[in-house]
Amino acid sequence: MAVRAVRGAVQLDRDEAGHMRERVEELLTAVLERNGLTTEDLISIWFTATPDLHSDFPAAAARYIGIADVPLICAQELDVEGAMPRVVRLLAHVETELPKPRIAHVYLGAAAALRKDIAQ
Repeated sequence: MAVRAVRGAVQLDRDEAGHMRERVEELLTAVLERNGLTTEDLISIWFTATPDLHSDFPAAAARYIGIADVPLICAQELDVEGAMPRVVRLLAHVETELPKPRIAHVYLGAAAALRKDIAQ
């Protein structure tokens, strides 16, 4: 079993706690499904949010869907002029048999433009 890192991002339509929970849940679910993972495979998840998001912690969405015994942390993304607004990113460390080239990094909706080189 190898330790791998999975990237992902989603853009929110608005800064509201319920909306953030929905979009982050969608992102987490897609990361797990596309990589054939369960919550037992998760080692840790690092979330970042752009400075214009204040309504809630992205990690709260993970806890809401039952990711309870996985270390989670939230941080603020760099405030770079011209950067895409209202974006939550994640970096998940997982245990998997998948080789690096088969890891599915998940960029949903408009966030796919952030990493066209790895978005699937």
